[in-house]
Amino acid sequence: MPTDPTATTRTSRFSYSETIATLSQAIVSTGNALFATIDQAAAAAKVGLQLRPTTLIVFGNPKGGTPLMDAFPLTALELPLKLLVWEAEGTVNVSYVPAAGLAARYGVTGMESILQNMDRALDALTGAVT
Repeated sequence: MPTDPTATTRTSRFSYSETIATLSQAIVSTGNALFATIDQAAAAAKVGLQLRPTTLIVFGNPKGGTPLMDAFPLTALELPLKLLVWEAEGTVNVSYVPAAGLAARYGVTGMESILQNMDRALDALTGAVT
């Protein structure tokens, strides 16, 4: 299976549904906004296609993301933050693009504190299920 060198993937210790529930609860309990939970496998099934269990969780904190998007407008293509929960061959995975990858992609400079906070949040959230 192809991988993205800029993405981080961690294996969850929970089932697929427990992983989504645990991450969603952790997102809200840490003061972030849970903007959307998109069941991509269900969307595929609605058009007669099959997809492994795959859910995209979209979340963030406007206090962190807004200054970044204001200074570097194209970062809004990547924000809010996202966690991808997917299951393959009985293993539940959680993937995300670290803020450093976002910074490199869009030439972000001078926002190290915000980027570090984003990476800490992603690491802490995924740590809740791994």
